[in-house]
Amino acid sequence: MKNKRILVMAAHPDDEVLGCGGTLLKHAKNNDEILLLFASDGESSRISGSKKISYRKKQACKVAKIINAQKPLFLNFPDNQLDKINILKIAKSFEKIIKKFQPNIIYTHHYNDLNIDHRLTFEATMIACRPLVDSSVKEIYCFEILSSTGWRGTDNLGFKPTVYVDIKDYIKKKIDLMKIYEKEIRPSPHPRSVESITAKAISRGSEVSLSYAESFELVRYIR
Repeated sequence: MKNKRILVMAAHPDDEVLGCGGTLLKHAKNNDEILLLFASDGESSRISGSKKISYRKKQACKVAKIINAQKPLFLNFPDNQLDKINILKIAKSFEKIIKKFQPNIIYTHHYNDLNIDHRLTFEATMIACRPLVDSSVKEIYCFEILSSTGWRGTDNLGFKPTVYVDIKDYIKKKIDLMKIYEKEIRPSPHPRSVESITAKAISRGSEVSLSYAESFELVRYIR
């Protein structure tokens, strides 16, 4: 089978690991082409200055190298302030990247995530991925982010997994990738602790009789 082109459209560096790190490792094993796109810097809502932003980018580049991805793309929009940016501006930035990379599969945030950057990244992704005649995008999946997706509430628009990926052979490597973002790891029982990340993979796996799994909500699949 011809290698796939995988584009992760994430709000912040670390979302790619939390949301689909094991799946990306599996894509890498299959020699698929991988590109990571980050809409926001992930730090500017917490600190002033650029030193920590630069360090976060270096962490993302290290993750990309380990999973044999291309050099990540950073749009550098302000952290937790995508609602202050015209959605068309974000979407057009996404469109340029999609047109150049021509991805077949896209992983992005859930549409009802608690984090505003996550929700608007999804919205801009869907605008950029309109199913036009010449679109390369055939599959779009939403991932869940521990400490964000599940904290939105329990309304009918919550995350509903429909696709499961067996990551039994990659769970330890996923944890190692997450440890690169050392300040984003929290002590147990925080949802972003090593214990909670592992427990989530076990829980999702148990839903479909797997040892460890990442789950996704299918948005679009064109066969």
